[in-house]
Amino acid sequence: MSKENDLSFQKNKRMGLLIWFRLSRVYNQSIRLNNEHLKQWGLTSAQFDVLVQVGISQEITQKQLAKKLFVTKGNITQLISKMEKLGWVQRKQDWKTKTISLTDKGIQLLDEVAPGQEHFQANQFYGLDEKEQTQLNDLLKKLQKHLESNDES
Repeated sequence: MSKENDLSFQKNKRMGLLIWFRLSRVYNQSIRLNNEHLKQWGLTSAQFDVLVQVGISQEITQKQLAKKLFVTKGNITQLISKMEKLGWVQRKQDWKTKTISLTDKGIQLLDEVAPGQEHFQANQFYGLDEKEQTQLNDLLKKLQKHLESNDES
């Protein structure tokens, strides 16, 4: 590798690292703000995500839910157990498959929380104009596709 190519590689590597740190900080700050906002309903961001995903699907397996939320099967089991004790979700075992659905209490909670949470989350991006939001979304989709293609190989 020539010295010029090596310098270019080092610069790209450094920029990639800076971007990763920035994304990580923004993500962590966003989760912290979301958790703070959701406290008024006794929810965490992870629990809200479960309510939304199960609400959309109406019935979903633990394995499918774990994949959608990018968590391990063990993490989802613990999360679902806690939410089940709170009366928000119910599990049903059909031979080897465990499915999860919202209880009436879970549906009511989701209906109460979702509109305000959607507004709260959207508000986090008001620092960007519409064109910048679209550009950021497009760039993140492109990055996600790249990461998914590397994950499959």
